[in-house]
Amino acid sequence: MKKLLFLSLFMIAFSCGNKKEVTQVAEVSCGQCQFDLDSEDGCSLAVRLDDKAYFVDGFNIDDFGDAHDEKIGFCNVVRKGEITGEVVDGRFVASSLKLVDSEKKQKH
Repeated sequence: MKKLLFLSLFMIAFSCGNKKEVTQVAEVSCGQCQFDLDSEDGCSLAVRLDDKAYFVDGFNIDDFGDAHDEKIGFCNVVRKGEITGEVVDGRFVASSLKLVDSEKKQKH
């Protein structure tokens, strides 16, 4: 029984120690239309963390409604979202994304 308990605690500690994912509130929008990213053609979801923008893998730009909607679309407004993931090879690999904004900022 002690060995099983020790093994369980060891596995929990080991698995928690290797996680690189972080959860934070960040700006979410269209990389091309709002964050001036140009390494992809067409509109793609992006996140801005610490003043640096990354394209997002794991979610599509239309997963949260029409990207071109004038009031809530990512191509027209920058929104706030609680996003979990990590930067891998210059892209943000997201495992979760929940929009948390109540006001949207339009880029001028």
